[in-house]
Amino acid sequence: MTSRPPDALAGLLNEIRACTICTGLPLGPKPLVQADSAARILLVGQAPGSKTHEKGRPFDDVSGKRLRDWLGVTEEQFYDPRLFAIVPMGFCFPGSGKGGDMPPRPECAPAWRKPLLEALPNIRLTLVLGQHAMNWHLGERKSRTLTETVKRWREFWPELLPLPHPSPRNIRWFKANPWFEADVIPVLQDRVRELI
Repeated sequence: MTSRPPDALAGLLNEIRACTICTGLPLGPKPLVQADSAARILLVGQAPGSKTHEKGRPFDDVSGKRLRDWLGVTEEQFYDPRLFAIVPMGFCFPGSGKGGDMPPRPECAPAWRKPLLEALPNIRLTLVLGQHAMNWHLGERKSRTLTETVKRWREFWPELLPLPHPSPRNIRWFKANPWFEADVIPVLQDRVRELI
């Protein structure tokens, strides 16, 4: 993987933040991304929600609070781009549907993902949240369901960890799968402490 000089990453982030390739976004374009070439942990979510779009900061909502609890980090640590790169599959809020937010827009990842990931040479742990992120980062290695993929987490560890999305919509999943918080979260927190 080739790495860009830091000023090239800054230029790429400026290009991403000015992106308008998606048309018809319900709240308009407002790409949310956090990255620094020193980051060792990559967080890959789906796309910003309406609240985070409004606030202009990824995971600045209830999901983000749960995610920070899983990681065992403070808000200050979480929003330090030298520690955590936050690179969702779609950078803008895609809109809402019947079951929640719409999937990430298909234009985003092909346009920006490869050059941005190449500009992050120090990533040692990639946290993959939800099905859309798993489709991209795991491809054929993922199982038929999210639960089956997360249960196989040791196969990807310690470089990558598939996770359910920390959304309050997944409360039923957390209750049905107590092994996740009992077995996975302590190991994740240990690894995060090593890396930051």
